[in-house]
Amino acid sequence: MAGRKAPGGPRDADRFSTSTRLRLIGEQTAERVYRSQTRRQARRSRLTGRAALLALVLCSLVVALAYPIRQYVSQQAEIDELRREKAERREEVERLRDAKARWQDDRFAEQQIRARLHYVRPGETGYTVVGPDATRARPRTEGATDRPWYANVWDGVDKADRSGG
Repeated sequence: MAGRKAPGGPRDADRFSTSTRLRLIGEQTAERVYRSQTRRQARRSRLTGRAALLALVLCSLVVALAYPIRQYVSQQAEIDELRREKAERREEVERLRDAKARWQDDRFAEQQIRARLHYVRPGETGYTVVGPDATRARPRTEGATDRPWYANVWDGVDKADRSGG
């Protein structure tokens, strides 16, 4: 029996002691935690790398396309504005063509000449009716004929300057 160890020997006693069990449980738990962390880190690092690459590609696309898209939008706005102006000019041209066609008619021209320039036909008597407000609208400056013409012009400039400001 000298070569055999008793079941209650120091090795078995060490194997079943509380401190040994706790140490083994701690080591096993640490191994599990370490393995799960390395797996998570491996997964996380792969996902992070892919996400970073995707973010980099998206940012590059945004930066590369931002200026051309802005130019496109501004050019489309300018084109719309020019089309609107073109339509307005066409309407104005049509209006002017209509006015030109009306002035080609002798009766319309005569009517406008009589109304605007106060022309009358031979044998007719022309009258101009002046309302009570007409005399107040153009007050006469007394002594205007006694002064030189440039003084009257300068007074007119002064009056226009005072009324405009």
